[in-house]
Amino acid sequence: MTAAPTVALFAKYPRAGHAKTRLAPMLGDAGAAQVHRRLVERTLATIRESALPFAVHFTGAQRSDFADWLGEDITLVAQGEGDLGARLARVAGPAIVLGADIPGLTSQHLLDAAAVLDQLPVVIGPASDGGYYLLGFQTQIPQLWRDMRWGTDAVLAETRARLTALEIPYRNLGVLDDCDRPEDLAQWPELLG
Repeated sequence: MTAAPTVALFAKYPRAGHAKTRLAPMLGDAGAAQVHRRLVERTLATIRESALPFAVHFTGAQRSDFADWLGEDITLVAQGEGDLGARLARVAGPAIVLGADIPGLTSQHLLDAAAVLDQLPVVIGPASDGGYYLLGFQTQIPQLWRDMRWGTDAVLAETRARLTALEIPYRNLGVLDDCDRPEDLAQWPELLG
């Protein structure tokens, strides 16, 4: 059995006008930031339930702001500069990287991803929008992050193509929906408070 992967939750501080901005036309800047706050807290509770080791990779505020919000007992890692790919490339394996915008994520998804990593180098949690909600790896694969068109519906297909080209075996988990647009909130009204 390999070492348990560390779940790396990428989280932005829930500041009005800077978080979940695609929800702002419906909810206003403060309302969108509040949804983001709930999503991060919900995802963190899911990670804790899995009992896997984890760290919050933070951006948008100081470490102390995140500690005040999420608790002093959480390992906090600054994401650093650069695009998403540059920031993801700083996460050492074995790891499972994910964001906080998948309300349907359960601890079983994380445990399933960890189990796959005990057998294969990579696991992908595909999102219904053409991206992915998690990507797990035994060792860092920098080619997966470079020159990626982040935020498009091509991310998942491009990631799979790169893994195939590198001859790196992987397994997919089940598809989940993310919560990025106003119409997505219909599935999760509890996020509105």
